[in-house]
Amino acid sequence: MADLVKTGVLLGMGNPLLDISATVKEELLTKHNLKANDAILTEDEAIFEDMKAYELDFIAGGATQNSIRVAQWILAKKYATAYFGCVGRDDTSKTLEEKAREAGVNVQYQFSEHPTGRCAVLITGQDRSLVTKLDAANHYNVSHLEEEANWSAVKAAEVVYSAGFFLTVSVDSMLKVSKHCAANNKTYCLNLSAPFLIQFFKDQMMSVLPFADIVFGNETEAATYAEVHCPELKDVGEIAKKIAMLPKENGSKSRLVIITQGSDPVIVVQHGKVLKFPVETLSNDKIVDTNGAGDAFVGGFLAQYVQDKPLETAVRCGIWAATHIIQRSGCTYAPSCDFA
Repeated sequence: MADLVKTGVLLGMGNPLLDISATVKEELLTKHNLKANDAILTEDEAIFEDMKAYELDFIAGGATQNSIRVAQWILAKKYATAYFGCVGRDDTSKTLEEKAREAGVNVQYQFSEHPTGRCAVLITGQDRSLVTKLDAANHYNVSHLEEEANWSAVKAAEVVYSAGFFLTVSVDSMLKVSKHCAANNKTYCLNLSAPFLIQFFKDQMMSVLPFADIVFGNETEAATYAEVHCPELKDVGEIAKKIAMLPKENGSKSRLVIITQGSDPVIVVQHGKVLKFPVETLSNDKIVDTNGAGDAFVGGFLAQYVQDKPLETAVRCGIWAATHIIQRSGCTYAPSCDFA
């Protein structure tokens, strides 16, 4: 299979972060006014200081980079995937690059004088709260895309993916690449990623959505989208249909909208039809950590999509990847992939 996969077929653009993960007491969430399954940005060091009291795991993270790593693992051909984002000139970025290249991802980072971004992953039971300090990740800009080697990677890619978190960093870069995709009949993918993006980065999101051929999200993000844009809608399938029907620049393909719902069926809108795909239910004792489940779903889905596999296979691989990831700590995976 790997022999048939093109080098650089999938490109991710996002916020590279070192995930610092720990199982913590709920008092820590209370102290920092955090919810159990939230994703927020911070400018404060306090949470990272308080985490030092716990046993820590370090993982090359950031939502988009997680998805690209999972896709790379499944595709199993070195540099089938590439990834852009901004890091600092420090030991943290060396660790990130080392881990990403070990995984087979062709990372082409932009360097900044700011420190490399970090994400505190606070696990309480099966819930996780993400607190991100972007630092260098917040300084990615279009000039990186304009370098010949990097634009060559854009031209080589047939599918480009960004988590919505990148909307807070470089909408210009997202628009430049998504317009290239629309003009060349390639596939541009966007994830809704977090309720705060839908609420507070509404204009940025709505500027990129016309170029998005595939939109990913989860049930909480779908509900938030409805609250902001179409409060009369409560049904996830109907909300997904609404997103699918938004204006679209590349009219040669209809928009695919994919909403995951934890252990409930995955909702997919294709050609205006709502499809449901059941999820394998794991017993509670098998679930280690749900952090990265959504990222893994995207990685699994895109690994099959770039190989022109049927929708059903792509969704099944997404569900399989998410199920695999939640049985491990952090967004990590076994040495070899056995998806059939």
